[in-house]
Amino acid sequence: MSSIALSAPAKLNLFLHITGQRDDGYHKLQTVFQLLNYGDELEFCLRNDDKIILSCEGPTALGDVDAEDNLVVRAARLLRQTAGGPQAHKLGADIKLLKRLPTGGGLGGGSSDAATTLLGLRQLWNLDVSIDDLAELGLQLGADVPVFVRGHSAWAEGIGEKLSPIELPPRWFLVIHPGCHVSTKEIFSHPQLTRDTPAITMAAFFTGPTRNDFENLVRRLADPVDKALNFLGIFGESRMTGSGASVFTIFDNEAQARVAQRQVPSEWHSFVAQGVNRSPVWEQLDMLHSG
Repeated sequence: MSSIALSAPAKLNLFLHITGQRDDGYHKLQTVFQLLNYGDELEFCLRNDDKIILSCEGPTALGDVDAEDNLVVRAARLLRQTAGGPQAHKLGADIKLLKRLPTGGGLGGGSSDAATTLLGLRQLWNLDVSIDDLAELGLQLGADVPVFVRGHSAWAEGIGEKLSPIELPPRWFLVIHPGCHVSTKEIFSHPQLTRDTPAITMAAFFTGPTRNDFENLVRRLADPVDKALNFLGIFGESRMTGSGASVFTIFDNEAQARVAQRQVPSEWHSFVAQGVNRSPVWEQLDMLHSG
């Protein structure tokens, strides 16, 4: 196999409670990661040298894709360094990234791109590394990466790395990014952030009220997020995902979501997607293996 194309799906946090803070400053949380059938796309092609070359295009592409802190490049180098063994100096790849998900939108785009890079290059380079080890590598890149590596919607605790697969109903989502940037670091360190929400059980998520503990604070700090939530509130309960800035509403079917999307103001980026329990990237990998 000399090339492989794989998806990098978005996620939504259906709720997000901050239950405390560790001594090292990381916040303890509870959340449910809902995977979507919409996201970025990556293509990996073998090279005959050890270079890792990334090119990026698409509606939300960034200019400086070769920066050292790019998660795709970092994921590729980390995998090669950790699992490449004696052949590491021969492992290279051209990586094309089609970027659909807005950066810093709370949709997990960068983390999903990194996870798909780990999965794709594991396949392309024919590396003997387990999914557990791949998830551990992903955690070095970001707290959200392991859920994308494992590829299943999940109940999450700890800093987001303690995952339990969860079965969610096949609903549809209208997602809006209102065009503003919310600094995750600033929000996590804000003195008015709620950090003592009591822990709940998975059963309580399905039956009781939940919220996103970042939402009220971000609404006060970022007016576009507040406006987008108010707009979506016309169609049903609206909620922010992650630490912002993207917001969403749940619909029973695609037609309802599309009707609402047609009313979204043109200055906002929006998309409609279906929630899935199993990641599209794992469906694609299964097809490769069966073929």
